[in-house]
Amino acid sequence: MLKAEYGLEAGKDFEPVFSGKHDNSIIGVANKDYPAAAIANSVLQRMIARDVVQPEQLVSLYTSQTFPTTGYGLVYNLKPELAESIKDAFFSFPWEDSALAAEFEKSGEAQFIPIDYKTHWEVVRQVDAAMGGSYECR
Repeated sequence: MLKAEYGLEAGKDFEPVFSGKHDNSIIGVANKDYPAAAIANSVLQRMIARDVVQPEQLVSLYTSQTFPTTGYGLVYNLKPELAESIKDAFFSFPWEDSALAAEFEKSGEAQFIPIDYKTHWEVVRQVDAAMGGSYECR
């Protein structure tokens, strides 16, 4: 995205390094070990909420469209009754006091929602296109 949207090129305009995970990158920027990092906003928000970093230690240069972090799908040729039963199981899941509710509590996303590739992962496809990615089957 840096090249596609801002004309910045790795090795020319900046030297890329890999910290291993989003948390490390955020802490590295906050401690001025790295000049910048690409990170997930949800990870940043959790780290701020836990007082690991302070908002004033960081400046956001770019924020992408939010997209689902996890998706579940159904194979196209399931019997319609089975497909509906599976969807019902997800959308009627009892979140209250569940391990999933505890895990997603801070994100405010404690529910399953219907998503589609074309709409909800558009930004992921943009990143892939900017990087020259291809998913062609051979």
